[in-house]
Amino acid sequence: MSPSGASPVELTPAAAELLRRLREVHGPLMFHQSGGCCDGSAPMCYQDGEFRTGGSDVLVASLDVEGVAESIPFWMSRSQFEVWAHTRLIVDVVEGRGSGFSLEAPEGVRFLIRSRLAGPDGG
Repeated sequence: MSPSGASPVELTPAAAELLRRLREVHGPLMFHQSGGCCDGSAPMCYQDGEFRTGGSDVLVASLDVEGVAESIPFWMSRSQFEVWAHTRLIVDVVEGRGSGFSLEAPEGVRFLIRSRLAGPDGG
């Protein structure tokens, strides 16, 4: 969490809409982003608890989405978090298939991270 209290992760309107649809079908959700390459560097959406987090993961944010009853936790591997600690992460959606393990894959779209350098107040 940034010093200003602003979440270090935000959602585009398209990502929020997709999350509302996925929540209706799959129940509570979570994100995990590893430090790997290719699909491993994309945020992966799972049913909450389906991906087991551990000591090598950091809870970066709890995302509130209008129309979704509970916050959506956004986890990241600790090594990736250290690299992106001063970056504002923006979860977006684009056409194309990502990983078959992420819940949006059958929709023909995939989540991806856009980023910008965070200012001293975290924004």
